[in-house]
Amino acid sequence: MTVPASMRQARFDGAGGPEVIRVETAPVPTPGPGQVLIEVAAAGVNRPDCLQRAGNYPPPPGASNIPGLEVAGTVVAVGEGVTSPQLGEKVCALVISGGYAEYCVADAPLCLPVPAPLSLTEAAGLPETYFTVYDNLFTRGRLREGETLLVHGGSSGIGSTAIQLAKAFGAAVYATAGSQEKCDFCLGLGADAAINYREKDFVAEVKALTGGRGVDVVLDMVGGPYIARNLSVLAVEGRLVQIAFLQTSKVEIDLMPLMLKRQTITGSTLRARSVALKKAIADELRAKVWPLLDAGKVRPIVHATFPLAETRAAHELMESSAHQGKIMLEMRRD
Repeated sequence: MTVPASMRQARFDGAGGPEVIRVETAPVPTPGPGQVLIEVAAAGVNRPDCLQRAGNYPPPPGASNIPGLEVAGTVVAVGEGVTSPQLGEKVCALVISGGYAEYCVADAPLCLPVPAPLSLTEAAGLPETYFTVYDNLFTRGRLREGETLLVHGGSSGIGSTAIQLAKAFGAAVYATAGSQEKCDFCLGLGADAAINYREKDFVAEVKALTGGRGVDVVLDMVGGPYIARNLSVLAVEGRLVQIAFLQTSKVEIDLMPLMLKRQTITGSTLRARSVALKKAIADELRAKVWPLLDAGKVRPIVHATFPLAETRAAHELMESSAHQGKIMLEMRRD
């Protein structure tokens, strides 16, 4: 397949706000052993991209400093030893960096087929979010059928995915969000209850919903004062899963309730893990989640799309928290 020598990509001109985003022309990368080159149709915009732009989440050593953690498109070149995916195949992929570009290198084991009902733009919103949610909810959080989940930020890309997957696997789901519109969005995805945290105390609401028992798992991205409050709404043997800190990660809390109720605090990041560890998640997704996507039982929710030239506007929307679902970049080639 014909691959051009150059491409457009977005980069950060130093650390700062959205004003540091630049779109430039750069050489097309070459896939190494075990890798493929994807002609990118679309890429997801995620909170870690904004953290990287601010200088707080650098790529692992040796990785490109071009942002972007998930893409979808067509395989146009393969590296040594790659037998799958094949040239011309439509895939979505989890990448360590480099997604904000017209061409992106991906590790072959982290490429997954585009589910039948989805466009390439929708499929580009799967990898970072679904890898993160599945691993943290079902592997680390051990959420099981018949249990109860509280997910904060239910209208975000992570939250909307967590609601759908937890319901699909037989859990009850409560979500928090910052407006009635966002609460209605969560209910529309299947949440059993949605709590406007600006108007109601989620601790009191969850305790009322569960008859004082509490929930089995909390999925949190907020941190700060939420940590102690999350522990207070966990049931006996409950699990708090921390995947981000929109507020501070440094808190002082009384851990005696954790001991008395045999609770667990866990958390993780995804980007720096080895290909082998990420492949294990990809294999689980292929076996257990991709059939749900192919059947249309769960889906990525795309709030807005922007051309690569408007990456700054995409970041501004992300940081406004006005979105409901995913924000996407499309590599429109005129």
